Amino acid sequence: MTKVMFISSIGGHLSELRQLDFESYDYSVVTEKTDASKEIKQKYGDKAHFLIYGTRRTPIRYFFIFLFNIFISLYLFLKIKPKVIVTTGTHTAVPMCYIAKLFGAKVIWIETFANITTKTLAGRLVYPIADTFVVQWEEMKKLYPKAKYWGWIY
Repeated sequence: MTKVMFISSIGGHLSELRQLDFESYDYSVVTEKTDASKEIKQKYGDKAHFLIYGTRRTPIRYFFIFLFNIFISLYLFLKIKPKVIVTTGTHTAVPMCYIAKLFGAKVIWIETFANITTKTLAGRLVYPIADTFVVQWEEMKKLYPKAKYWGWIY
């Protein structure tokens, strides 16, 4: 079975990601650790891994959390050794996508359902390196010409 890492920020991005079929793969799930993510650990057990939660509303603190999460992402990637990264974003997943490309893994980015007419910052950063870039709205193909439209994952 292919080793796949499913990674996203907590909240709506994780809700979207959880619509996918993890069970068909040798999978791991990575998200941010918050009170809301306790259920993730209960459901996925040892297959669940966590990054530090950070928000851009506190820029200086966020910078250091983001930097630390890059090192945690590298550690998790080397420990798990996935062949494919699947993500619905956002900032939490960007370093993992670049680490994956560095080590020859495939990157599948699913742009969030919440954006219909504008690009996300994280999407703009990962679009050039993604092996498959998926949009959930056909209108988004104008912004991301190489993207694949697969419809909604909800």
